Amino acid sequence: MDLDHWPQYGLRLTTPRLELRLPDLKELDALASVAAAGVHDPARTPFVHPWTDAPPGERARSVLTHFWKTLSEWRPDSWALQLTVFLDGAPIGIQQVSSTDFAVTREVSTGSWLGLSHQGRGLGTEMRSAVLHLAFAELGAESARTSVLDGSTASRRVTERLGYRPDGTARVAVRGEPRTDHRYVLTRADWERNRPVEVRVEGAGRCAAAFGAEKIRGTAS
Repeated sequence: MDLDHWPQYGLRLTTPRLELRLPDLKELDALASVAAAGVHDPARTPFVHPWTDAPPGERARSVLTHFWKTLSEWRPDSWALQLTVFLDGAPIGIQQVSSTDFAVTREVSTGSWLGLSHQGRGLGTEMRSAVLHLAFAELGAESARTSVLDGSTASRRVTERLGYRPDGTARVAVRGEPRTDHRYVLTRADWERNRPVEVRVEGAGRCAAAFGAEKIRGTAS
């Protein structure tokens, strides 16, 4: 899909096994079914805001409404790009990259979820590598941030493999109990040294203004 007035729909990121892009309505509905089927062991949530605690049907609908909400509230100085992750043509999760005042800060944050049946295969590394490449190579970011809730071993391993450095902790309330949220930061220099996945980006050039990016790095299309 390629829209003149919403060029983000022409943005496409590819890795050796995955494709990341905005979904059409049917694909978004299929993604909601993935969330309904399960994202993690229900005994311990990896999310500060435990949206997956909702019943399957409500959880599925929240995927749709949250996607539409972030899309409708998009501004160049405050945006959240929720890319659907496709494996063999089927949606399997979400990889988000977001920023506030990107033109000034040159910093992004990332977050993601992956259907339970697709975990443990290294796909999380490919997903995040894709949006980090978009941020650093195409949009000119200087740093990226993420956080990992205590006990989220897989997410921590992806974070460390991609070169992030610890950047403090925060005590947070999750499900009415205290948890520790571990903060990480990735600089441009560390990203350059830790790029385990080949990433191709199409359509970034047309989106520069939407992201508040004054200059596109790498190959624009």
